[in-house]
Amino acid sequence: MSIATEDAIYDAVVVGGGPSGATIAKDLADGGRRVLLLDRAGRIKPCGGAVPPRLLKDFEVPHSLLVARARSARMIAPSDRKVDMPVGEIGYVGMVDRDVFDEWLRNRAAEAGAERRTGTFERIERDEAGTSVCYKESRDGEMQQIRTRLVIGADGARSKVAAQNIAGAERMKCVFAYHEIIKSPANDTPGYDKDAFDGSRCDVFYQGHLSPDFYAWVFPHGETASVGVGSANKGFSLRGAVARMRGDLGLDSCETIRREGAPIPLKPLKRWDNGADVIVAGDAAGVVAPASGEGIYYAMMGGRCVARAAEQFLATGQPATLRQARRSFMREHGKVFWILGMMQHFWYSSDKRRERFVTMCADRDVQQLTWEAYMNKRLVRAKPIAHVRIFLKDCAHLLGLKAAA
Repeated sequence: MSIATEDAIYDAVVVGGGPSGATIAKDLADGGRRVLLLDRAGRIKPCGGAVPPRLLKDFEVPHSLLVARARSARMIAPSDRKVDMPVGEIGYVGMVDRDVFDEWLRNRAAEAGAERRTGTFERIERDEAGTSVCYKESRDGEMQQIRTRLVIGADGARSKVAAQNIAGAERMKCVFAYHEIIKSPANDTPGYDKDAFDGSRCDVFYQGHLSPDFYAWVFPHGETASVGVGSANKGFSLRGAVARMRGDLGLDSCETIRREGAPIPLKPLKRWDNGADVIVAGDAAGVVAPASGEGIYYAMMGGRCVARAAEQFLATGQPATLRQARRSFMREHGKVFWILGMMQHFWYSSDKRRERFVTMCADRDVQQLTWEAYMNKRLVRAKPIAHVRIFLKDCAHLLGLKAAA
C-alpha cells in the first residue's frame, strides 16, 4: 500500500476534537506550537451536556453556548419516590448541545493557530526520521502520513492511540451510554405528563429496570432534551430502557432528532503516556467522574494538564515530563474520583440500596455540600460539622438503622 507522506513536521498531532482534544490544541497553539487537530467526521458523543459555571469561567466559554440552565435536580427512586434538590443561590447547572459546543471549541482552536483536518487515525509508525501518524480521510481513501514530535490521543474511551501505545488501556472498564435527543414536549403533546419534564430541572432515575448498575436521565436542552441511560451490563438493552422511559413519561410522541451511543470510562488509567512520544487525554485517559458520569469539565481540565506537560516535553525533549499531566490532575481531583467510585460501587448495586441513596439525597446537608462540590469541583472542607452529620447518617443507612423512606 502506498502512503502519502508530508514533509512538514508538527510539534503535536492531537487525535480527537472533543472538549479535551480541542482544549489541548488551543493551549498549545496559543503557546506558538505547530499543532494539527485530527478529528473524524460526524462524531457526536452521547452526553447529557451538563457543565458547571466554573467551566465557563476557567475556559472562557461564552454563556451564549448554554441552551438551558437547570436550577434543580430530581432523583427518582425504584419505588418512584421523587426527591428534588434545588441548587439555590450558589449557581446552576449549565446545559450544552455537544454538536454545537464541540464545534465551537474546535473552531476556537483553529483561530488560535491549530490546523484542523478531518480523518480517521489508523496507527503510529516510527523510523530513524522520527514519529509519524497514519490516517485516512475516508474508509477507502489513501493512507496519509504526517510527522510529529508528539502524538496526543483524545479519541475517546475506545481510543486506538491508547490501545496501541499505553499498557493496560485495552482493559479500561466502561459504562455504555445511549441517549436520544428529542424535541422538548409542549403543553399540548399527546400523553405528556407535565410533571415528568421541566425545562429547568435535571431528572435522574435510580431504577434497576432502567439501569441495573448505573442510572437513566432526562436533561433539558432548551428546545430539545436528552433522554438516556447507561449500564456496564452488555446484555442489557439500552435502547429498550430509553423506549420504556419515554413511554412511561409520555415522551414517546416527541420527535426524535438523533440517536447516539458510546462507551464512557469511569476510572482514570494508571498511566497516560508511553514514556516516549505519546500521551492520552479525556475519555482516552479515563477522566470521567464515577457515579455521576460527568465528563466535559474533567475532559477540559485534564486536557489543560496534558497541554502543560506537552509544552514541557516540547521545550526540553525529556519524555519524563509527560508524567506530570496525570500527577497534576489526580492531585486536584483524585480524592473526588475515589469517593464517587466508592459511592457507585455500593449504592448502585441493588434497588434496595438505590432507595436508601435517594432518601439520603433529601437531606439538606447532603444537598448543600453536593452542590457546593459540583460548583467548585473540589471537596468542601469549610463545614466540618455538616460532614460529621452526613457521615453518621450515611452509616445509619449502610447498617439499615434508618428507614429508606
